[in-house]
Amino acid sequence: RGDHRTVVTLWASNSDRDIRAKMQIGDGITRESSPFINSAEMDRGNMYEGKNMALFEEEMDSNPMVSSLLNKLANYTNLTQGVVEHEADEDSKRKEVKVPRMGTFIGVYLPCLQNILGVILFLRLTWIVGTAGVLESFIIVFMCCACTMLTAISMSAIATNGVVPAGGSYYMISRSLGPEFGGAVGLCFYLGTTFAGAMYILGTIEILLTYISPSAAIFKAEEVGKETEAMLNNMRVYGTCIIILMAVVVFVGVKYVNKLALVFLACVILSILAIYAGVIKTAFDPPDFPICLLGNRTLSKRSFDVCAKFTESNNETKTTTLWRLFCDSSLLNATCDDYFTLNNVTEIQGIPGIMSGVLTDNLWSTYSERGSIVEKKHQPSVAGSEETKLGGLPYVFTDIMTYFTMLVGIYFPSVTGIMAGSNRSGDLKDAQKSIPTGTILAISTTSFIYLSCIVLFGACIEGVILRDKFGEAVKGNLVVGTLAWPSPWVIVIGSFFSTCGAGLQSLTGAPRLLQAIARDGIVPFIQVRFFFFFTILQIWLIF
Repeated sequence: RGDHRTVVTLWASNSDRDIRAKMQIGDGITRESSPFINSAEMDRGNMYEGKNMALFEEEMDSNPMVSSLLNKLANYTNLTQGVVEHEADEDSKRKEVKVPRMGTFIGVYLPCLQNILGVILFLRLTWIVGTAGVLESFIIVFMCCACTMLTAISMSAIATNGVVPAGGSYYMISRSLGPEFGGAVGLCFYLGTTFAGAMYILGTIEILLTYISPSAAIFKAEEVGKETEAMLNNMRVYGTCIIILMAVVVFVGVKYVNKLALVFLACVILSILAIYAGVIKTAFDPPDFPICLLGNRTLSKRSFDVCAKFTESNNETKTTTLWRLFCDSSLLNATCDDYFTLNNVTEIQGIPGIMSGVLTDNLWSTYSERGSIVEKKHQPSVAGSEETKLGGLPYVFTDIMTYFTMLVGIYFPSVTGIMAGSNRSGDLKDAQKSIPTGTILAISTTSFIYLSCIVLFGACIEGVILRDKFGEAVKGNLVVGTLAWPSPWVIVIGSFFSTCGAGLQSLTGAPRLLQAIARDGIVPFIQVRFFFFFTILQIWLIF
């Protein structure tokens, strides 16, 4: 009837019957199988026995039906077939190229832990607790950690849904939501990682010049109020040197970054353990950490040593350096500031200990305007003349206006290090397993550390010290370092290495992210051949 399929089927059926007929002898008895009898026709029939006679079957002569089925079941995969990335992944597995691969602990957990436990924990968390109070600080940290945990869960769902090659979070976003949306988010994430690197480098310089070696500053303030400008110039000079050293380490290879990261992270873990040990020690032996107050106002101890208006020696009353800062002469009948005359100078302990009960004073927030004096709650004082100029007096002032959302913005960069592991997806042995496990474990660990430190800081340290961002009341000493045991240098060195390690992680992840965007060709002017130019652009953005 012109139906080719019917003709082919009939031909195949007739051929099968002919072959089976040849295997029978005239009386219907099957031919005997013997090596002495010519059985060529029988062997030919046995070759086709049990096989499908459909035409154009490529594997007809090599694989029987049962073995083919078992082979397909053994090689079953839940990945969508035909996707370019999956095929490329299978090809790479066949080639078996020996490339250094990292596991969950080294490749994801430690980088995330190092990025999250960065500069905010050692330099700004005490100030956040003193300004927002323990309750609101707990809400800030819990809200940020919950946000990152939900993000990590979503990222884990995408990472376990298929192969994750180099490109990390950008690759997962672009393959899930589309290349256009992924490219836009990827560029923003690249810029965010770059500026995070800038934050860590600036934190490194602040720790170096403020707490480790103040004499190493190249530019020094010649007048009162020029400290910020001098520090900015120092950060430019030292920032250039530090970023060049970090770029050389990253250029040498990720393997060496991981080796340094282990050393840096070990210092960070020792610093955190020293904080917990110091908190326990304050229960029975608080450290000697005096603060000088004039009325309820905190005084900066950078300009004087003795916290008193007068000193007695050989039955003679002498004025102190503090007297000369508030009065026009060193004589007892000198004209002094009204507030200085009406209020007494007292000295209190900045770290009274966990059993002192200061937690009740630090529960609630103390937001203030820029230029306000840091004052102690419930401390008696007499108000002076409102016309008094406070510019040249040795008070501790707030440098910025504080409110809840601003503190959220300051703290949130500390929890954005969750992408440090996913950015290295190209270097992971099993990215589908390592990214979810390592990221969620890192977030859980750091969330516990931050939340517990908030409560411990509020229970051990006076509020005026917590709100003193740069440690003016204690001659520039690091408050967390004084709290720690056995030595403040454990915290200082640990925080320095922590910021260095986090900066290395940012410089490692950002170029790889930009390289993945360039490889996809989403943005025309971002190509792999221009990668060196954008690396220079990244260094410029850090400044």
